[in-house]
Amino acid sequence: MGPGGYLTAQTDLRGYLTEWRGLYSGTTPCVLLPSTTGQVAEILRLCARHRIGVVPQGGNTGLVGGAIPHSTEARPQVLVSARRLDRIRSIDAEDFSITAEAGCLLATLQAAASEAGRLFPLSLAAEGSCQLGGNISTNAGGTAVLRFGTMRDLVLGLEVVLPDGRILDGLRSLRKDNTGYDLKQLFIGAEGTLGFVTAATCKLFPQPSSVVTAWVTLPSVAAAISLYGAARDHLGDDLTAFEFASQFTVELVLKNIPGTRAPLDNPGPWNLLMEVSTPRTDSGLEARVQDFLATMQDGNRIIDGVVAVNRAQRDALWHLRHSMSEAQKLEGASIKHDVSVPVARMEDFLADATAAVGSMVTGVRVVAFGHLGDGNVHFNLSQPQDSDGAAFLARWDEISHRVHEVAVSFGGSFSAEHGIGALKVAELAHWRSGLPLELMRAIKFALDPLGIMNPGKLFRAE
Repeated sequence: MGPGGYLTAQTDLRGYLTEWRGLYSGTTPCVLLPSTTGQVAEILRLCARHRIGVVPQGGNTGLVGGAIPHSTEARPQVLVSARRLDRIRSIDAEDFSITAEAGCLLATLQAAASEAGRLFPLSLAAEGSCQLGGNISTNAGGTAVLRFGTMRDLVLGLEVVLPDGRILDGLRSLRKDNTGYDLKQLFIGAEGTLGFVTAATCKLFPQPSSVVTAWVTLPSVAAAISLYGAARDHLGDDLTAFEFASQFTVELVLKNIPGTRAPLDNPGPWNLLMEVSTPRTDSGLEARVQDFLATMQDGNRIIDGVVAVNRAQRDALWHLRHSMSEAQKLEGASIKHDVSVPVARMEDFLADATAAVGSMVTGVRVVAFGHLGDGNVHFNLSQPQDSDGAAFLARWDEISHRVHEVAVSFGGSFSAEHGIGALKVAELAHWRSGLPLELMRAIKFALDPLGIMNPGKLFRAE
C-alpha cells in the first residue's frame, strides 16, 4: 500500500470503527487506504487467497452498522476505506454526466457539477461527510427522490472490483444500452457484499434558475396527503421535495440545536417543507407557489405558511429539517425505523404504529419525520422521560419487529433507504424469506463464493 496506505495504531483506527449512532463498535487489525483501482484489486486478490474478510467503508455515515468490521482471530476482517479514491475523473456538461471515484464526498460532487453549470441532485443531511461509493452501495435516497429518484436512477455506469480482484469496467454514460443483464444494478444497494465500487458515472441535470422553498403547518397527515396531490396537479414536475415532520419533532430541534427558530408563530400538529424548482428563467415560479398556498389555505388544508424570501431563509428552513436526527440523538436513547408505505396509507400507518408502540412502552415519545412525497417515514422513538435508556434500547428488536409488521401490513417495506447492514439481518430473513432470499443468496454465491465481502451484512454469517 505504500506510505499513507494503511493504519494500524488503535488511536488512528478509532474513527473508522464506531458507527455514527454508537450502536456498533468493531475491530480490525488494520485499515487499508487504497488510492487507485489497481490497489483495490490487489487487496481483494490477497484477501481472497487468504480467506480474509473485506469490509468496504465510505464516509461511515450509515445507520445500520453496514460498514463496521468485526474481526476475530479465526475470521479476520480488514476495513478498506475509499477515502483516498477521491478524484473527479471527468465532467461532460453537454452529455449531462460526471465520472467520479468512490471516495468523492457528495458535497464535492455537487460543487463540481455546479461549477460546470449542472446539478447533481442527490441531497441528504450527511452530504458533507458521506461518499459516492457509500451512496451507491446503500442506494441512497434523500430529499429529492420525488423528482430525481434514488441512486439507482442516477447511476449510468460503474467500475467495480470483484471479490477475486478482477475489475468490472462499466464506466459508460449511455442512457440506452440493452445488451443483456444490467450488471451495475447488482452492486447498487448491495452494501458492499458483492464487490468494491471504485468509481461511477452519474447523471447530471440542468441547474435550477429558480428555487422556491416554503414551510407550512397542517392540521393532520391527511391534510398533508391531500396537499401533496394538489401540489403535483398544480406544480407538476417542478415539485422537488415534500418533507414532513410532527410538531414534537420540530420542538426537539428548537430545544437541542442552537441557533434554530420556529418558522411560524402559528404551529400545528404537523409541518411540511416543500421545495419547487425549475431551470426555466421566465417561469413565474414564486407567484405560482404563493397562489397555490393561498388557495390551499382558503380550502382549510393548511393552517399557516411562509415562503423563504432569500437564500438565508431557505437554508434556515432546510437546517431545521436536516437537524432532526441530531436533535433526537441529543434527547437520549432512541429506537429508529426507516420504513415506507404507499403515500395514501401514511396516516393509517402512523396511527396504528403509534398505538402499537404505546401499548408496548408507556410514555414512549414518537419522533416522526421524513419524505412524504415518496412514502418514506423515519418512525423514531425516544425513551420515555426520566426512564432507563439502556432498558429501553434492550427492547429494540421486539419493538422494531412490531413496527415493521405494521408497515408491511400496509403494503410497505421495513427498510426504505438506510439498508440492512448488520442491524436488520434477522428482519430481512423474516420478511424476504423464500424465493426472494434464495435468489439473493444465489447471486451472492455466484460473485463471492468464498464469502469474504462484508461478512455478516445482509445475510447471517456462515
